[in-house]
Amino acid sequence: MSPLREGYTTGSCAAAAAKAAALLLARGETAGTVEIPLPDGRRITLAVADAGQTRDGAEAAVVKDAGDDPDVTHGARIVASLVWDEGDVVSFAAGEGVGTVTKPGLALAPGEPAINPVPRRMIEAAVREVTDRGLRVTVAVPGGAELAGKTFNPRVGVVGGLSILGTTGIVRPFSCSALRETVRLALGVAAAAGVRRPVLVPGRIGERAARSHLRVPEEGLIEVGNDWGFALDEAARHPFEGIVVAGHPGKLAKLVAGDWDTHSRRSASALPVVAALQERVLGQPAAPATTVEGLFAALDMEARRRLGDDLAAAVREAIAKRTAGRLPVAVLLIDLAGRELGRSGEGMPKK
Repeated sequence: MSPLREGYTTGSCAAAAAKAAALLLARGETAGTVEIPLPDGRRITLAVADAGQTRDGAEAAVVKDAGDDPDVTHGARIVASLVWDEGDVVSFAAGEGVGTVTKPGLALAPGEPAINPVPRRMIEAAVREVTDRGLRVTVAVPGGAELAGKTFNPRVGVVGGLSILGTTGIVRPFSCSALRETVRLALGVAAAAGVRRPVLVPGRIGERAARSHLRVPEEGLIEVGNDWGFALDEAARHPFEGIVVAGHPGKLAKLVAGDWDTHSRRSASALPVVAALQERVLGQPAAPATTVEGLFAALDMEARRRLGDDLAAAVREAIAKRTAGRLPVAVLLIDLAGRELGRSGEGMPKK
């Protein structure tokens, strides 16, 4: 199998587009490619899709290439428009499809364009290779408002479009770094918003169940994905009174086995964990089933509840050990239809 191809972050694309626009604005040069520095000192060359004069300055565009990563912005046009500004400072503005920060707790203050600190430094370093004069840089992503609906931006308080992201300038295929950063930011927003007990869920099933069964503010609902070890360690850094974990036992029972990354490729099936617990709790072997959902479905209502409550307690105990007891934990388990299977722990914000 061929190695997966790396790509470039939106921050790299914005820096390259800004440099191409600066070359046109300051020197009248139209570049087909530009070379920019990365945060680690390496340099990369990106193709310029187009560049042209504007009424007050110049702009250029770079088409995002995410390599083999399933990035929502792959193929998007990242446009940088430059105009001269007073002094010698590079300032930033959000154009079409780039969001604005509206909540505290992020790396940028509310009201700032969602161009993250590392991309800002990359853009400034790129244009400083062309000119030392003051510049106003507006970054746009046509269609970005629609793409942002497929990201976590609305939940963390970035409205109106995408964030310009990147910490290294390079997209590594299927890297979890972007998801980790999203979880970290979401927990920071929750803490800044005064959320006392955030609700952590694996994905959409858990999210729907949390909204149905629990009273939780928008900032307090954190989608973790599979990286539970990171999410719990990060949550323990904040002054929360506790956390609630809600989701399907097919995912959350893996935590009982010590699998803190619950991706199917990197963790074992939860079925043996639940089957062993059923035999211990109910005194009967689990019915033949290929999924945890099927195992629960084979039980009558009373047995299902007993098993669900005991499994929720086992998940809670595993999380408490992981966080060294720093955060009180409550666990809510639900099935694929969103019905409650079991719960354990205090402080669950009931509707």
